[in-house]
Amino acid sequence: MDRSGTSPLSANDYLLRGSVSSSGVRSVDVIVYLINDTAIPLTVDGLSATTAHEVHRKVLEVLHLPDIAQEVFSLWLISPFLEVQLKPKHHPYKVCRQWHDLLARFTNCTLEDVQLDEPTLQFRRNIFFPKSREFQISDAGVLRLLYEEAKYNVLEGRYPCDIEDCELLGGLSCCLELGPYSQEKHTASMLRPQLESFLPPYICKKRIGLLNAFRNRGNRQIHFEETLVNTYKAATENVTSENCGVINCKEYLKKCHELPYYGCAFFQGEVDKPSQGFLNRNGRKTVSVAINMEGVSVIDRKEKHVLLSLKFSELSWDHTYPDEEEHILWLEFDGDSEGTPVNKLLKIYSKQAELMSGLIEYCIELSQGVDLPSPDTIPGNSQVSEKRSKLRRQESVLCNRIKNLTTIDYVDDGTEIKRVKPKRASSFFTRQSTHGYASVQPSETLGQS
Repeated sequence: MDRSGTSPLSANDYLLRGSVSSSGVRSVDVIVYLINDTAIPLTVDGLSATTAHEVHRKVLEVLHLPDIAQEVFSLWLISPFLEVQLKPKHHPYKVCRQWHDLLARFTNCTLEDVQLDEPTLQFRRNIFFPKSREFQISDAGVLRLLYEEAKYNVLEGRYPCDIEDCELLGGLSCCLELGPYSQEKHTASMLRPQLESFLPPYICKKRIGLLNAFRNRGNRQIHFEETLVNTYKAATENVTSENCGVINCKEYLKKCHELPYYGCAFFQGEVDKPSQGFLNRNGRKTVSVAINMEGVSVIDRKEKHVLLSLKFSELSWDHTYPDEEEHILWLEFDGDSEGTPVNKLLKIYSKQAELMSGLIEYCIELSQGVDLPSPDTIPGNSQVSEKRSKLRRQESVLCNRIKNLTTIDYVDDGTEIKRVKPKRASSFFTRQSTHGYASVQPSETLGQS
């Protein structure tokens, strides 16, 4: 991000400094993909001079979307190693020409991966579009695209959800994609072969393993397809065929809005594991760092659950990149050590630390003064959600798992609590939200800890 605060991802500006030898003006066929892999072929004149804004407008015309879609969606360059949202002024062709340089700088790809990787141009949600404005949208086409992207992220495990919520979302998807529920047509046996189209595959595998463990105990078997039928039926009740699509799209999005990482940009990184076993072996855990307009979440990519989720008012941050060491994003937040209030520092190792730090700063600037509505005021088919009481699940995937992280603990006068003695008079970092977070003050007894 440039220091003027106008660029969300500094990698883009870095790329555009490269020279491009081709400046042809002939017509070229370009393919833009939707999140569901639908291809949108476009014909572009003067490809190297064409901006993301111009391509974006062509996509809107092909899809017959209203002007609001210009704000809701953006063009992205996507590969398995890196995801970059383009600014309207950027030239997709030029960025693609410099893609290998970007991978070399911001990923740990092997040389072979760098040489073989090619990004696709995708039409996705703009991470800077406030989710509170989504429910002001009435256009069915825009809502459908938002639903498709949310569903993709749920099924891929990018949006970890509790099993109960996955089942609710799966029922809504059934209604949106199979039409209104029919008792004769939509049976459990009919849904069984399609489970992974409506539920995350990793959830299905976990449940199958759990059921096998009790197979010989005579317990009643609870199958996902039976639950899907019930939630499917509930999603169809009290809505007409005319408004079923709009209402259930909003209901699906409403449920996803409860996730702290909805609408995030995702980055790859690693964190230290706590010492384990007789030999106190450590090691690292692969994580996704999800950043949106509200905060930062660190997600265990293997276990599909949250390790840490913080609003911007709950943290300070910085990134370091000394020549001899790894790039690190530091997150500082409140915690406790055996009942003693302390500041905690989490190290996230990632060559994308600079990008994450810049995006955090940009999101905080954009979010200043933005009023977010209460979830109770968001419209939707509330009767579906109310059929399940909102329980505080102790093992929810959304719960912070500080015990699964190795952190550095300290108080603001430098008194040693565990491992280090930082010589700081206050927070480690000057980069903070303008309100909310303050470092822990030492008490009279902390000096003896």
